Amino acid sequence: MSISIPTEPIGSIPRPAELIAAFGDKAASEFDRIAERALLDTIRRFAETGSPVITDGEQTKPSFATYPLDGLTNLASDGVVIPFADGHTRQLPRLTQGPFQYGAYAVKYLEAVKRLTLIPVKQAVISASALSLLYPDSGIAGYARETFLSDLVAAAVADIRQCLERGADSVQIDFTEARLSLKLDPSGGLLESFVALNNRVLEHFSQRERLSIGLHTCPGGDRDATHSADVDYADLLPTLFRMRVGRFYIQLASEKDPERVLEIIRRHLQPDQIVFIGVIDPISPAVETPDQVRDRVLLAAKYLPLAQLGTTDDCGFAPFSDDTSTSRDIAFQKIAARVAGTQMAGKYLGS
Repeated sequence: MSISIPTEPIGSIPRPAELIAAFGDKAASEFDRIAERALLDTIRRFAETGSPVITDGEQTKPSFATYPLDGLTNLASDGVVIPFADGHTRQLPRLTQGPFQYGAYAVKYLEAVKRLTLIPVKQAVISASALSLLYPDSGIAGYARETFLSDLVAAAVADIRQCLERGADSVQIDFTEARLSLKLDPSGGLLESFVALNNRVLEHFSQRERLSIGLHTCPGGDRDATHSADVDYADLLPTLFRMRVGRFYIQLASEKDPERVLEIIRRHLQPDQIVFIGVIDPISPAVETPDQVRDRVLLAAKYLPLAQLGTTDDCGFAPFSDDTSTSRDIAFQKIAARVAGTQMAGKYLGS
């Protein structure tokens, strides 16, 4: 007998070199052809790993965070700067005038991949809290912050609902700024405001719908560096579990003391929630073995109910379109190890 433990990717897969180059001129006639080829290859490789749930690999997203801004003209380039541990930074745009609206919705990525496969597809969306950082501290004349937040919530609700209505297996809200918020504001006030804003979005969904909505947290992962790995999970997770979602995707493989984190999760996990623990470290160049993955699952099973346990990767492999720090081959080898190791753990626990 074997226990079926769900396993899912987070989202992004490293893009082929020709697609990265094509991002320089998305209007070019060749872009769609190159993107289609990359998407087909992503689906094929996912299928070869045996992954029961896949994503589109975010092949045509400019980044996991900024896809809704595609085509908008009311933005300036000098927004919030996010520093990473290795010294490099990423910078968000700044909203210059209202009203705020999405230029693109995630459902377009979902529809593109669902046309090409019968494998269940999950869709990642960016959190409302991340996009709230677009509004400048100095304000915008004639466009109050609360009006902006109302517009943002409405757009974020539509982003999720469209994906659920078009057949997404689940919708994952990327909330990587949660851990970072405690670095910016150790008092926890910023984190509380982020959770409250995201819950404003989630209250538009029924309890049943929220079972198919998940939340991803990690310390960031870009060019083999993080932005907030030094923030203690003990300060984050109690607040995070107040989010009204049915699924949590939690980075764990790269944590120094995973048992301590699992104990915190055990204390705060609610009966109607499932936790997908990270068993793969996308930043590490070493490919995990199925045995390593199995052992990480068995450790988690000591702390968490089996009916509420799943596995995932710590974070996406290339959340920004220009990230070449990990190869496609290594990414899919890691995913294959996650799938195999999770199955091995299920067989062990079932016996």
